[in-house]
Amino acid sequence: MVFNKLWEERAISFQTIFETGDDIAFSSNAGTNVTEENVYQIAAVWSAVSLISDTIGTLPVDVFFRDDGNRRPFRPKPSWVAQPDVNFNGHSTFYKSVLVSLLIDGNAFIRVFSNRRGEVVNLNVLNPNTVEVKRNGEGRFIFTVVGEDKPLTSEEIVYIPDLLKPGQIRGVSRVGAMRENLSLAKALESYAATFFGSGTTLHGVIEYPGALTLEQAENLRSSFDNAHKGWRKSGRTGILSGGASFKATQADPEKSQALEARRMAVEDVARIFRIPSHMLNLPGTNTYSSVEQNMIQFVTHTLRPYVTLLEDSMSPLMSRYPGGADAFIKFNMTALLRADTQVRFAAYSTGLQSGFLTINDVRSLEDLTAQTGDAASQVRVPLANVNLSESGVRAQREKVGMVRDLVFAGFSPAEAMEMVGLPPVAHTGLPSVQLQGVAQVDPENPDSVYKDEVQ
Repeated sequence: MVFNKLWEERAISFQTIFETGDDIAFSSNAGTNVTEENVYQIAAVWSAVSLISDTIGTLPVDVFFRDDGNRRPFRPKPSWVAQPDVNFNGHSTFYKSVLVSLLIDGNAFIRVFSNRRGEVVNLNVLNPNTVEVKRNGEGRFIFTVVGEDKPLTSEEIVYIPDLLKPGQIRGVSRVGAMRENLSLAKALESYAATFFGSGTTLHGVIEYPGALTLEQAENLRSSFDNAHKGWRKSGRTGILSGGASFKATQADPEKSQALEARRMAVEDVARIFRIPSHMLNLPGTNTYSSVEQNMIQFVTHTLRPYVTLLEDSMSPLMSRYPGGADAFIKFNMTALLRADTQVRFAAYSTGLQSGFLTINDVRSLEDLTAQTGDAASQVRVPLANVNLSESGVRAQREKVGMVRDLVFAGFSPAEAMEMVGLPPVAHTGLPSVQLQGVAQVDPENPDSVYKDEVQ
């Protein structure tokens, strides 16, 4: 069986143990053993993994292609884009599972099921522990999967490694690489649970002035433990007779800096998963001076690398469809960068006045229905704030002003108009209004103005 073969390849022989030159560590230096199965018991790890996977898994996903540099939707959109796994509605559960595999194991394996035309009909996320990846003689990946009767190729498996060492073909597991840090976090949580579960003042010794038999000592210890052991009994008042006295030997959590150590453990998890500490609800790590900048940092340094990894890995599946060779999968992260209302509206105003946004563009970004009429879908010219089709009026006005300045400077009106590209316009012959008021001109006999001047 394939499972037995995988187990034999991963089995540890006594020769392998001897060649290591050291003892086998079944637990970490902190005294706990962290695996990919029990790492979720660490609250900070659970929070970090769910934060990243939930955020990316709920992003809108679509498929596009480039047309003369313009991004346009690819239609008809394949059904697997909206529902990769037919057993789950939508795409959220599928991509969350992919990200959990990446964040914990460092690798994600997706089984691709296709029809006779090669089109994708279903996608399943595999358990990475059941997949073995190697290269064949041509350097291509060959996957051995538990439950499959033959090796699979890259046409049947989408392989997504996270951090990949040079020369390696399998990604680095966070749990394996950060075992000591995660084990310390688990040990601190176990210590806190044991501390509060056993009571806050129980650990110590009972000093008795006389000699006790083994049975008497056991009875004294049992009676004291039964009365005070456990957090429900930690507030009881202890009574000792016969000159016996209790001396605590347990370290004070504050003096031993256990609380600071637990805080540092959470910060370690935040560093391991590249998450801002305040997003793991660590007190005192967020001043709220700029929530938008904090979100930009989270999107840029935490989410975008994984989003890009998913887009680059899933986009090649579009080559199986007619016209899809240049198509690509795209996650929409715009909603994560939405600022507050005042800042958004100020940005929209700038876009409208600068001429790269229309009224309907703004309404679409705010999930509002589009306005009817061509004016709502036309960009406006900067400064003039008119429709693009009427921008010639603004340009013509500037040219007229140039001709006026040239005429006032003594140049020929006809030559000035020809120089700026204005067509010739018939003139009434009246002098400029600066020389002759319009109210003094007889509309029936405008030449009378010149006659009066001659006389």
